Amino acid sequence: MNRAELTELIQNGENSGVEFKRDDIAPEKLAKEMAALLNLEGGHILLGVEDDRTVSGLMRESKKVEEWVMEVARTHLRPAAIPYWETIEWSEGKIVGIVSLPADAPDKPYKAKRGSAWVTQVRVGTTTRDATDEEEVRLYQQSGRLQYDRKPVPGSSFADFDPRRLINYFRDVRRQAHPEEDDQEGWIRLLVNTELMAEDRGRAIPSAGGLLLFGARPKKYLPHSGITAVAYPGTAKDYGAKERGVLRGPAVSLFPALGPGDVHAYPRITRELSETSEVVDAGVIEQALNFVRRNTTVQSWIDQGGRRQERWDYPLEAVRETVVNAIAHRDYTITVTDIELSIYSDRLEVISPGRLPNTVTVEKMRAGYRASRNELVKEVLRDYRYIEATGLGVPRKIVQGMLAHNGTEPDLIEEEDRFIVRLWKERRQE
Repeated sequence: MNRAELTELIQNGENSGVEFKRDDIAPEKLAKEMAALLNLEGGHILLGVEDDRTVSGLMRESKKVEEWVMEVARTHLRPAAIPYWETIEWSEGKIVGIVSLPADAPDKPYKAKRGSAWVTQVRVGTTTRDATDEEEVRLYQQSGRLQYDRKPVPGSSFADFDPRRLINYFRDVRRQAHPEEDDQEGWIRLLVNTELMAEDRGRAIPSAGGLLLFGARPKKYLPHSGITAVAYPGTAKDYGAKERGVLRGPAVSLFPALGPGDVHAYPRITRELSETSEVVDAGVIEQALNFVRRNTTVQSWIDQGGRRQERWDYPLEAVRETVVNAIAHRDYTITVTDIELSIYSDRLEVISPGRLPNTVTVEKMRAGYRASRNELVKEVLRDYRYIEATGLGVPRKIVQGMLAHNGTEPDLIEEEDRFIVRLWKERRQE
């Protein structure tokens, strides 16, 4: 950091990534601020700067302050961290110490020592506070140390699965042997071994991922598992919507049984989404695509070869990829809201609850970076060919797909506790 950058930080004041402190604060208070910044997106603690932006400077020799900072980060943080330390001379006799915490800290949640206890801290605007139980679980999930989709769902049982979809998946998609339909013990063993059920104190209980994918009524236990879909007549939200609905049910569709010679049919069925007649019972993914079809327009023509061609407002493959990514990667620890699908006169938006998983950025997504918050759900959707094994769905199907379709660049936006994918119907006027 140079002096100009430091000046800008001080002039802008404290925010979610910048904290001002004296260097005589208690170690526990410094650790509290470190933990909160590490649990958000990193940032800077400026030692020797007052709350009113006045620079008072370090009160001790800078080398001793550095040793103190590193000791606090080692003994008062769990897990221990190694911040970056530097100093800048502000004016004669006044030095500012800068404690920088990385944005991609991998071991969330970070806890600060408080007496004999360790407490998870979160940053909200310019304040630091204790994390709620839900926020702490979310931090574990962001770090990849907790897979929500593998957790058992209390109160549910094997009877809450849709047996038709289970048979369809193992017989036709995975092409593997499976128990007879009435062999409940055999099915439970298979589902435990594939993590669609989880052992909990000697009992087998459906996992969250199992119910999301194959539950008869997932919303009974996971009320946030659907998609709220709205089509508006204009460019803003409006009470007078063209269509509103909550799309419910398991994520995957029930497809027709395949014969021995149809080994390659499932990639075709899930790829060529216009062939809706091949879906026996639509899951949430197909329901979302059907909603888009009903509320957008398609142009049809006969090409020079006599073949019928179609062009939708948005390429269906890009829409499908957007919806599938929201289902596979949303933060299911945020239980108060569904995925949102909104169609406006000029754009289509999908809002997925939760920030991007740990280490993932928008730039990395555009480059094809592979990371998952819900590994079980992702792997099953990959079996259906909804997700590419290469991880290039975003750059190929969404970014390149929209550029090829109408020359527009899709918006990928992370803000607060949600992620937005926005597809534009036409090029916007500069």
